[in-house]
Amino acid sequence: MRFSGKTAFITGGGTGIGAAVARRMAADGARVVLMGRRREPLEAVTRDIGGLVVQGDAADAKAVRAALAEVHEKIGPVDILVANAGGHGVGPTVTMSDETWALATRTNLDTAFVCARECLPDLIARKGNIVVVASIAGLFAGPAAAGYVTMKHACVGFGKSLARDYGRQGVRTNIICPGWVATAMADEQMQVIVDKHGLGSIEEAYRLVTRDVPLGRPATPEEVSNVICFVASAEAAMMNGSILTVDGGATVVDLPTLAFVD
Repeated sequence: MRFSGKTAFITGGGTGIGAAVARRMAADGARVVLMGRRREPLEAVTRDIGGLVVQGDAADAKAVRAALAEVHEKIGPVDILVANAGGHGVGPTVTMSDETWALATRTNLDTAFVCARECLPDLIARKGNIVVVASIAGLFAGPAAAGYVTMKHACVGFGKSLARDYGRQGVRTNIICPGWVATAMADEQMQVIVDKHGLGSIEEAYRLVTRDVPLGRPATPEEVSNVICFVASAEAAMMNGSILTVDGGATVVDLPTLAFVD
């Protein structure tokens, strides 16, 4: 019960990694608050674990302030922020529209910035912590994903700034960079691979995109949530500004040596 008495505010908590974090933190005693634009998937999670749903856009400061006012009224101050909302921004620069670029900025970077800014008074008072969920796309560049890659790099930088600026006030910030994770959002990308290569299933697509990953498979949402919950706990009290990859070893592979592999 390492989160007993703690309130966790999780964005993008209706599916995938966010939902897995919510379930794990609730199992470990946390009071869970889920924020997102679609109420139905959030309520599906809280039906199983309890908690509070606050519907709204995590990039909208007014919506986040209203959400936090409701949290304060019904539960109390926030101890942990998991800035998990993200997505969008796929496509090469030459064809990327202003709208797609702006959406990538809003969904990945603005959500983290606005929620961190609005939660910081609580986090400072409670000596809480922030977990920014970025991606290995925040460390390296995937193909034809200029918006997503740029904003995930920015999320890493933002997490570093938070760690630098608020560590002395007792607020830890750490950054998690997952590789491929078997989620509904990743399944959509796998369908692109299925169509492109004429594969028979999404499972085949996952095997293809992880063929050069040392562990040879995608992560599960629960495997990523285990790492997030660790760094958000008192067990990681000396971790601040850390960047943790949860990618099966993908980022240790030296690409120019792949030609030597059978």
